[in-house]
Amino acid sequence: MTENDGSTARGFDPETAPDLSTDGWPEKFAKAQVRRGRPPKARPKVSTTIRLSPEVIDHFRAGGRGWQTRIDAALRDWIRQQDSA
Repeated sequence: MTENDGSTARGFDPETAPDLSTDGWPEKFAKAQVRRGRPPKARPKVSTTIRLSPEVIDHFRAGGRGWQTRIDAALRDWIRQQDSA
């Protein structure tokens, strides 16, 4: 096993880090907003079940990862064509 030097970034100098035990820091930490993960989307995608022909599934899966996203894009293109007609 390799030895851990305690730093997470190369070139990190603990001597230049602020002293978090001084006054003021607990209040700053208490006021800080914790944000974890991705921000929520205004219009997230909806999970659904749809039955498609095997030829359609085979075609999109042959393109590799992201085949469901490509189906979504193809349907969006079809909608745009219908709206412009």
